[in-house]
Amino acid sequence: MRTDAPVSIVPREAQPYQGRRAGLVSRSIAGVIDGVVVVAVLLGGYLSVNGLRFLINPRGFQFSEASPVPGVTTGLLILVVYLAVAWSATGRTYGCHVMGLRVVSGRGGLLRPHVALLRAVFCALFPLGLLLCAGGRQHNSVQDLVLRTSVIYDWRPRATTMRS
Repeated sequence: MRTDAPVSIVPREAQPYQGRRAGLVSRSIAGVIDGVVVVAVLLGGYLSVNGLRFLINPRGFQFSEASPVPGVTTGLLILVVYLAVAWSATGRTYGCHVMGLRVVSGRGGLLRPHVALLRAVFCALFPLGLLLCAGGRQHNSVQDLVLRTSVIYDWRPRATTMRS
């Protein structure tokens, strides 16, 4: 027997949450996943630079010393670029994708690039602002309140809203 009913891409169990604001646990897990992505990129860059140094001078090769201050600064820069590009392009990072989240503007659309960049800098420099979303019904972090953004549950593969 054939039915012509449309098939939803949102899992049945998730449908009641589609479009609702995400809480602390979902957002924190997505943040940890994104942190792992940034550390992997940073480690890959370190290994690539040392691999290039080895190719240039194999006999005198020694691994370069990984200093904490440049390493943290580079990691924060990678994090800001990663978050800003992902949020302005699709509204989600890899961590958001895994957790079924999307960062949206106050009107529900994709973030403008400058807003995404400001939010990324804010999140990188003040990650404790996320804790505010544990209280209250709106689940807004400090970043959300200041920049008028929201993090919602959205399992759709692409944002169907307009850039606002």
